[in-house]
Amino acid sequence: MTDAYDQVLAARSAAKISIQALIQGVFDDFYELHGDHYYGDDPAVIGGLARLSGQTVTVIGIQKGQTVTENQDRHFGCATPAGYRKALRLMREAAQFHRPVITLINTPGAYPGVSAEYQGQGAALAECLLTGSQLPVPMISLIVGEGGSGGALALACGDQVWMLANSTYSILSPEGYASILWHDAHQARAAAAAMALTPAELIAAQVIDKIVPEVTDSASCEGLKHQLDDTIKTLQQQTPTSLIAHRQARFRKF
Repeated sequence: MTDAYDQVLAARSAAKISIQALIQGVFDDFYELHGDHYYGDDPAVIGGLARLSGQTVTVIGIQKGQTVTENQDRHFGCATPAGYRKALRLMREAAQFHRPVITLINTPGAYPGVSAEYQGQGAALAECLLTGSQLPVPMISLIVGEGGSGGALALACGDQVWMLANSTYSILSPEGYASILWHDAHQARAAAAAMALTPAELIAAQVIDKIVPEVTDSASCEGLKHQLDDTIKTLQQQTPTSLIAHRQARFRKF
């Protein structure tokens, strides 16, 4: 049986499908939008409009790079305040134009640099959480690889939260947990076992709603497309008031 830290390594694997490839495989006619209309454009966050089985949706992803240069530009998947404000802008536009929102998440956490603090990282994360909890349209959040800390949670406040089979979702990295608890980052394997960060543990605790088989090719992208489409259509049967009430009740359990 794969232990928890092996699951962490699988979630971090360079072989994991990229957010760009996932968007291309699942959605049609993706049109990327840039910038937060405030400070700048963060390439760690990709977002825009697309079609899901003919319906226009808003897609927002936190992405790692495929090359060293891309990873440096994207802070290895750690979004800055500009990235979260871009996501916030797209969520608000989705609400205005009645478009469902689908978020795709692969991040160790929000960018922790001093510059991010000066630019309002905490406020940007909080605004994403508040706006996501109040969206009057369906929202599905999918953790593709790493789902780390508030950086992941900011975009994981959907009506349903799904995880790919080889992914993790936790309050911080096992190395960070071990450093705090035992002052030894080398105890990361023991930390991972204690953190209940695997999809199986999280679905048992009702933190997530579905475990999705790994998406690796066109056939598995097609399978994910159908799951998203069916769930969006089911959620659209609820009134906006009911949708928000059920979403907020879901997160109040924690």
